[in-house]
Amino acid sequence: MFWSALFSMILLCACGKKEQETGKIYHIYSLNNEETAITSHVYRTETTDQKILLQELLEQLSAPADKLQYRAPLSGNVQLLSESITEEQLLLDFSEEYYRQPVTTEVLTRAAIVRTLSQIDGVAHISFQVKEEPLTDTYGNVIGVMNADMFIDNDGNEINTYEKAKLLLYFANEDGTRLCAVKRNVVYSSNISMERLVVEQLLLGPQKNEAGYAVLNPSTKILSVTVKDGTCYVNLDTSFWTKSYNVSSDVMIYSIVNSLTELSSVNRVQITIDTEGAVDLKDHASLQPSYERNLDLVE
Repeated sequence: MFWSALFSMILLCACGKKEQETGKIYHIYSLNNEETAITSHVYRTETTDQKILLQELLEQLSAPADKLQYRAPLSGNVQLLSESITEEQLLLDFSEEYYRQPVTTEVLTRAAIVRTLSQIDGVAHISFQVKEEPLTDTYGNVIGVMNADMFIDNDGNEINTYEKAKLLLYFANEDGTRLCAVKRNVVYSSNISMERLVVEQLLLGPQKNEAGYAVLNPSTKILSVTVKDGTCYVNLDTSFWTKSYNVSSDVMIYSIVNSLTELSSVNRVQITIDTEGAVDLKDHASLQPSYERNLDLVE
């Protein structure tokens, strides 16, 4: 009799535990206390209604940490003024305090919110506003619509940490015959190397408040960027051949070379196009085995 009762109690406990674990799992993303990385914890809910689920997850994003091990993305002075879903796009409108966050904190906050709310069925894209105006970056460029894939690198790894860097980039002057230096502060994923970051920033071209003109065809794809013994190996696809702007071949090449050799890890640069070394550009200038910095082209 005793053993029967005990067995029944065990079954009841097991059933009770099972019931507690029902519901769909969602990952709630938050910032660590240092505000340098993203962490996550599991949240279960049986809610299926889209609007109610959105409110639930927003509450989780603003809930204070039990053990102060992380910081909720929707906390502090930043207020969420409104939210709405239209044709699979979630629009979030924040108070003006949103812009007062440090740059790294803002990027991490945005990543945490987007990755959390993108798990809702029927939410394909998310956009941010501040006081009903589209969110812009530090250069005044509109961030635009986002999804969780924007915070995953090319190898499929989640981007959980971001760092700040000061870069010296070289773009073209007005007539495309010389280079001008531009200082740029960027927040970037720690999943990528500084060398690749430099090439990515060159492909973006000058920002609205910067001097200089674009040099490289923005459709150029980076196949690889590696460094060995002070030489940076840059492999680009054949779009590099197509000049989108009126710049000389030397300006194209040394925009990359001079920008990369500003890094302490790089002394020389070797550029290959789709793994081929000697390639002719439009004005028949061929790529050399490697290049060193050339400041004679700089204004």
